[in-house]
Amino acid sequence: MSRIVVKVGSSSLTTDDGHLDPAAIGPLVDALAEARGRGDEVVLVSSGAIAAGLGPLGLGARPRDLATQQAAASVGQGALLEFYARSFAEHGLRVGQVLLTIDDVTRRSHYRNAHQTFAKLLELGIVPVVNENDTVATSEIRFGDNDRLAALVAHLVHADRLVLLSDVDALYTGHPSLPDSVRIERVGGEDDLVGVDVTRVGSAVGTGGMVTKVEAARIATAAGVPVLLTNAAQVHEALADGPVGTRFEPTGKRRSARLLWLAHASETKGSLVLDDGAVRAITQGKASLLAAGVSGIEGTFSAGDPVDLVGLGGTVVARGLVNFDATELPAMVGRSSRDLAATLGPEYEREVVHRDDLVLL
Repeated sequence: MSRIVVKVGSSSLTTDDGHLDPAAIGPLVDALAEARGRGDEVVLVSSGAIAAGLGPLGLGARPRDLATQQAAASVGQGALLEFYARSFAEHGLRVGQVLLTIDDVTRRSHYRNAHQTFAKLLELGIVPVVNENDTVATSEIRFGDNDRLAALVAHLVHADRLVLLSDVDALYTGHPSLPDSVRIERVGGEDDLVGVDVTRVGSAVGTGGMVTKVEAARIATAAGVPVLLTNAAQVHEALADGPVGTRFEPTGKRRSARLLWLAHASETKGSLVLDDGAVRAITQGKASLLAAGVSGIEGTFSAGDPVDLVGLGGTVVARGLVNFDATELPAMVGRSSRDLAATLGPEYEREVVHRDDLVLL
């Protein structure tokens, strides 16, 4: 038995005018039900809420402003889930809606809650249908077109595989329409992506393209989850682990959600400039960052926020959770822990960034 996370994009679910396309959704559900029949557990990360709301709202194209996007998501999310519920019911399966925000996969308490919810749904035989909670998003509506979200969900549910369904059958060396573009069957690491052009634009109803899918593959494989990228038309073969699409092999091992978030999904609030000795201690000695190794501070942040750790040459070498506010650090820069304890108090003797809250980039 395998646990598979499947992500499908808007362009694979809707017609050009924004309506849900039964001819596309039906085969997808059939394939997922077939996988369940083989004993696999499946989690579906589905875009399409905004696209599904375009038709009912009389919108000819995806809106640009946040408020209208959220209105379309509010109308479309219900329609999307209703269609999934009816389609899966034909196979004797039930669905459960899981709407996530970035906090649910980055904050530890939220992460634990989300993990427990998924675990119980799967234990009960439910097919979780996941989307970003677009209706209440307070910043940029897209979450990497749900590709990055799917990679983080794969980590969250301890998936054995992540399948990214696109409108293209594989990753190519260039735009698939170009005669000299060649399909890439396997990606074992960054070296296999050198010279590959992934800048094609997404569809009119979606927001992503190959860029977000490759980034999602990087996130998942860095956490030890293999990825298969193909199109929705080949979903049966993909779920059966057939010879289709492009396979991204794991490049790392499973690590804590906090570190995965720090490496790929966090938005840093500022940066700390390190001297050469501190850079060596962190990158080679796996040490914590002490105030003595900090040369400068940029940005406004509070204790617990993610910050970039930057060498004197401007290269970001690591990212970590800082233990002090930006207003506290100027008085600490370049000073030893013993000196800080003697002059500012014992609470200032701790690390600026502990090695357990730090990830190399």
